[in-house]
Amino acid sequence: MKRILLIVGGGIAAYKACELVRLCRKAGIAVKVVLTDGGSHFITPMTLAALSENQVYTTLWDLKDEAEMGHIQLSREADLVVVAPATADLLAKMAGGHADDLATTLLLATDKPVLAAPAMNVRMWQHAATRRNVARLRLDGVTILEPDEGPMACGEYGPGRLPEPEAILHAILTFPFVSTSLDTNGGAGGSNARLAGHHILVTAGPTHEPIDPVRYIANRSSGRQGYAIADALAALGARVTLVSGPVALATPAGVTRIDIETAQEMANAVAAALPADAAVMVAAVGDWRAEAAAQKLKKGEAPPSLQLSENPDILALLARSPHRPKLVVGFAAETERVIEHATAKRTRKGADWIVANDVSGDVMGGDANTVHLVTAGGVEDWERLPKAEVARRLAARIADALEAGRTGE
Repeated sequence: MKRILLIVGGGIAAYKACELVRLCRKAGIAVKVVLTDGGSHFITPMTLAALSENQVYTTLWDLKDEAEMGHIQLSREADLVVVAPATADLLAKMAGGHADDLATTLLLATDKPVLAAPAMNVRMWQHAATRRNVARLRLDGVTILEPDEGPMACGEYGPGRLPEPEAILHAILTFPFVSTSLDTNGGAGGSNARLAGHHILVTAGPTHEPIDPVRYIANRSSGRQGYAIADALAALGARVTLVSGPVALATPAGVTRIDIETAQEMANAVAAALPADAAVMVAAVGDWRAEAAAQKLKKGEAPPSLQLSENPDILALLARSPHRPKLVVGFAAETERVIEHATAKRTRKGADWIVANDVSGDVMGGDANTVHLVTAGGVEDWERLPKAEVARRLAARIADALEAGRTGE
């Protein structure tokens, strides 16, 4: 049985923690709860104790528990520490290494992975301080789900809502749990690194094709989905090489990143990164490039004429390469007839799988995605999920395929 330690932060979304506990118990997951002082203003320890069928912990100053160093024991006996809701204040304390109450003390003392589900006002989520804290925590190895977007209790609209309990449960169920057994030196007893020993190549972000020294042809790709996939694969133990176009994202922990600008540079970097066991080609590669002018083009009576030529088809070249990975996964960003175009692309490019999505809305640059997995066996329609959850689910499928040796299905 998997065991989680749930830390409930102090926000209006704390009420959803009750449903999360219920869903976890229904899924056969043992739950112990730490209720922060702020969280106790929204829900009671008695409610959480009844749902979890375990004692609820609220203070660092419990004489009985702390006589046995209870915060250390709590931090070590779970397979996963889940913080939901993770408020702006709690994320800031986690990023700063604070240890001024039970929750922050055990977060600093734990040797287990941490999964945080943020919940706060949209302006708080978008504030530069929160963005720094989230980036710092991700670099430290904390998995942070992207918040949902929608109306808030304060009357504003935007990203910042706590992901629904079902989405958090899915993240827990697909998390690469570590063993809770200890070795003779008191360290962790190992991890469920399903992709250990595998090299996986990921491309992400846009390409920039220069027109002149100051202008270029590009697209709206933020790189978030590709970076989330690289992060999820690394979390499963893979050696990940990330070939990235120009993006403003931190490199996921344990990932080797190669920065490029143009499609030709990406094609060269992909070829140089081979051999690999699998490749996930998420990048939005520009189809055309211009003959770049040596000097800045000046405005005249008529717009300049751009002579365009076709860029290398990196996915097709990879699929035909003598060093072809066992599993080649392409992405199809479509605005109409999504599944039809993606199915045709899988055949035309020679890919094993195509992950298709409709980018006519706010997907590019957004925090969520609705995808369809197209394989030789058919089409799977996935519900709308945070991009981090899409990444986890795809990483798990890749691990399944490589373990089973069935990459075409």
